[in-house]
Amino acid sequence: MQPDSAWAYLLPWEFYPAVVLFCGGLAWLYIRGWRRCRHSARPAGYAALVSFLTGLGLVYLVMHTYLDYLAQHMFWIHRVQHLVLHHLGPFLMLLAGPWEVLRAGLPVSARARWLPALARNRPLRLLYRGVQYPLVAPLLFVGLIYFWLLPEVHFGAMLSATRYQLMNWSMLLDGLLFWWLIFDSRPASAVGRLGYGGRIVILSLVVPPQILIGAHMALATESLYPVYNVCGRAWPISPLTDQQIGGLVTWIPSSMMSVLAMLVLLRRWMREREGAPLRQGSVS
Repeated sequence: MQPDSAWAYLLPWEFYPAVVLFCGGLAWLYIRGWRRCRHSARPAGYAALVSFLTGLGLVYLVMHTYLDYLAQHMFWIHRVQHLVLHHLGPFLMLLAGPWEVLRAGLPVSARARWLPALARNRPLRLLYRGVQYPLVAPLLFVGLIYFWLLPEVHFGAMLSATRYQLMNWSMLLDGLLFWWLIFDSRPASAVGRLGYGGRIVILSLVVPPQILIGAHMALATESLYPVYNVCGRAWPISPLTDQQIGGLVTWIPSSMMSVLAMLVLLRRWMREREGAPLRQGSVS
């Protein structure tokens, strides 16, 4: 089934309240906080605004438009969807250093009560520190990619609405956590802040596994994901071609995101060494 017009591609294939609340709520908070910060001592620039909203918009696009239908019926579109959810969308959102802006967008009561309560919650703090631990974060980042691409796991996820949503949300959440660790813009003296060298090492560690699994799919001589034969493909291309394109998406763009992040970190590192610390809400 194909939409009647180009605009129809932007309409929801299936309405997901959680996606609307997540994307709409974050957009509202960020714009509200950005406007409040414009006249503060540390204003967020237009580049940060564009970066955050572009990343959030891409997340909405692949989760709540006709592209979501295509992702369920074309393997290579599915890989593009996860490239956005796990890499590009969170990359752009966290590149903007949005924490202070989002915090400013909260109502005063939320800032005074909810945030301190969350910060004092010991189980939540331990969980956050665990998943952000430098040895755990890259394993979780790559491990989720491998897990959801296991043929038997992928088969079940694509045939179950609940598992499908769990798969997509887990990729998005992990992407946000990972790129927050990479682009953490707190001062160098902040407790728990990972140094630039450590972040570059993490980025270098996640590249080879992504290349390996992407190359495995792109160079395979047989179809690894028969579930798309069951669901039916949206476009008439062979299963092997569909898989090969999906493998290239996993192989090349995903790896290049890590290289681009390294360049951003090197630039920030050089600026800090020159005595120009990065401010919150900056993309450079």
